[in-house]
Amino acid sequence: MVAMHSDPRFDQLRRSLMRFVLPVSIGFLTWYLLYVLMSAYARGVMSTVLFGDVNVALVFGILQFVSTFGIAIMYARYADRKVDPLADDLRAELTGANTSAGRTGGRA
Repeated sequence: MVAMHSDPRFDQLRRSLMRFVLPVSIGFLTWYLLYVLMSAYARGVMSTVLFGDVNVALVFGILQFVSTFGIAIMYARYADRKVDPLADDLRAELTGANTSAGRTGGRA
């Protein structure tokens, strides 16, 4: 099993995962930091009423949740296409099972 860590396919799997995770994590953390900093230092902007009782801060807060769910959906699609097939093949090789023959392209 230790030999798998030096396998080029394992390196490819890690690179595929990091190709998505790193930029999206940086982007989301930047977006969240913007929200926190604006809430702390740009209260005038954040308290701007857009309509009724809805202000900029409320919209930013709701968009935090929307972006979180959006990232989760994007990751699930990315993993189905790029990460899971390679991980399944490596797992099958490690366990001696043949899961790639039964793979239908989606999750069960």
